[in-house]
Amino acid sequence: VQLQASGGGLVQAGGSLRLSCAASKRTFSISGHDIGWFRQAPGKKREFVAALRWRSDRTYYGDFVKGRFTISRDRAKTTYYLQMNSLKPEDTAIYYCASTPYVRSDLQGESAYDYWGQGTLVTVSS
Repeated sequence: VQLQASGGGLVQAGGSLRLSCAASKRTFSISGHDIGWFRQAPGKKREFVAALRWRSDRTYYGDFVKGRFTISRDRAKTTYYLQMNSLKPEDTAIYYCASTPYVRSDLQGESAYDYWGQGTLVTVSS
């Protein structure tokens, strides 16, 4: 596991959480990587949440996000974030970050990514 996702927890509906994703080993760098966030709810397939291209800062979001989530990174480009606002119970899932050092035409599919984190659990209560 080359990536470390953190920041999950229990939050009430309407609340916010910020997830973080960074390299889990000092010998591994995500500098130059495009980053994606995915989530998997119990009994459901993993789905695309958001992605960010390292070179252009272009962002992509899943249709369900509807302006509630924002993907970003710090100035050092060593940590990536997923700011989640207006959370709903249906956002409850394990959230995974992933990265690739290669330029992929489509960042919304799992196959675009070469490295994954272990996931962080987000639970939204009603």
